[in-house]
Amino acid sequence: MAPTQLNGTMLQGFSWNLPPDGQHWRRLAQLAPRLAEEGFTSVWMPPAYKGTEGVRDVGYGVYDLWDLGEFDQRGSVGTKYGTRAEYQTAVNALRGAGINVLGDVVLNHRLGADGTQRVLATEVAGDNRNYAMDKPRPITAWTRFTFPGRGGALDDFEWDYHCFKAVDYDVSHERSGVFLLDGKHWDEDVDHENGNFDYLMGADVDLDDPRVYEQLVKWGTWYINETGVDGVRLDAIKHMSREFYLRWLYDIRCALGRELFCVGEYWTGDTGALVHYLGNEKALSLFDVPLHFKFFHASRDGAQIDFKHILSGTLVDVDPVHAVTFVDNHDTQPNQALESTVAPWFKPIAYALILLREAGYPCVFFADLYGLPNDRIPAVAELPLLLEIRRRFAFGEQRDFFDEHDLVAWARMGDEGHEHSGCVVLLSSRSEGEEVVTKDINLGGEHAGEKWVCVLGEAHEPIEVKEDGVASFVAGKKSMISVYLHEEAARALNNIPINI
Repeated sequence: MAPTQLNGTMLQGFSWNLPPDGQHWRRLAQLAPRLAEEGFTSVWMPPAYKGTEGVRDVGYGVYDLWDLGEFDQRGSVGTKYGTRAEYQTAVNALRGAGINVLGDVVLNHRLGADGTQRVLATEVAGDNRNYAMDKPRPITAWTRFTFPGRGGALDDFEWDYHCFKAVDYDVSHERSGVFLLDGKHWDEDVDHENGNFDYLMGADVDLDDPRVYEQLVKWGTWYINETGVDGVRLDAIKHMSREFYLRWLYDIRCALGRELFCVGEYWTGDTGALVHYLGNEKALSLFDVPLHFKFFHASRDGAQIDFKHILSGTLVDVDPVHAVTFVDNHDTQPNQALESTVAPWFKPIAYALILLREAGYPCVFFADLYGLPNDRIPAVAELPLLLEIRRRFAFGEQRDFFDEHDLVAWARMGDEGHEHSGCVVLLSSRSEGEEVVTKDINLGGEHAGEKWVCVLGEAHEPIEVKEDGVASFVAGKKSMISVYLHEEAARALNNIPINI
């Protein structure tokens, strides 16, 4: 017998404004059994290493990759989320519950240097990094990383100006800017925003330096072997050489002697740029940022939403195997630099589009699942139900009916491995008039005579499938989304059906 199909679902296990109480690793460990029951197959954990702001650092202001909350540095031993021992406990608890763990890897930059150095540098224009604003001149830069709190434990590599390409501050002149260090150059295989987007922030790591490359491979191999994480999420890859990551991932996988799941964050609405980055090698998956922007703009269009093309031209549309789909994340939430928060009323629709379809690897945002006042993000009430439908019933062949701008649908036919499986989803923006809006869906003759029930949306009488396998499913007027299940599946739900 063929193994029962499993719908993989990722959880982004944090948000930006979690309290800096050092308790998050413990929270994730305690949540592990519940997350497994909800159908999560992987959890993306936040950066585990010491950031420049110590217990207040979300993890992206990287100071010391080797300090996972073990050494007294940057004002604390633990990180914002806890200690190294607590991190390991959380990883073990999640893996023990059958959930893969993804570690967040930030290799692009360093902040919080332990000392300065006098170097030659050329200031370049912020909006055109290829344009030199002056001749090279001496500056004082924060480029000396000696990690005195660690004292050479685990690794004795120290970073100096040879390890970096550029910095954003000249101490001697108290001047902010982008300063390209003498003898360094921008990589060309990066995003071309601002002329060249190699530089992002802090002290920009020179990925071309042989000693730096060797150090990053050494650290990556140690981190994955030491913690037991199953894969990695790569931060800010639009600012990093594509050739670097092809080499680094190959060398890491060879050192580990196994495959390593990897998803990269390339922040752009241009699907073509994502396809180009994947190339023929397809060494990793990418977050479907264009799809997020589709959701963001649709949530502001109201009744003018074009449902027919809501998935068109996204990464999940052109390369579903390598697309990690999401609605929101820590960068898109309110008050962040990339703020583009999807409006709350649209989130059930967006989550249905990533959770109840067969294509893509969906990622659920921690704040959307639980609601976090610190982030001003309410919980999406429909999420537990959508997750249960995905876990138990969203299986089988998919048939799409994306033929009208204001009324679309898709159906999953179900399979033999999941009793009473299958689902039908309608999205409608038709609200004028009293006429009942329906969509004819052909479920196939094997479903003839079955009754299907609306479990999300407006309550309707059960829909009966005709002898030819066709049923007329009713779309809601008050709610843009309607989800139907076989009546026996509806009765078996653990989460209460949500009808408006």
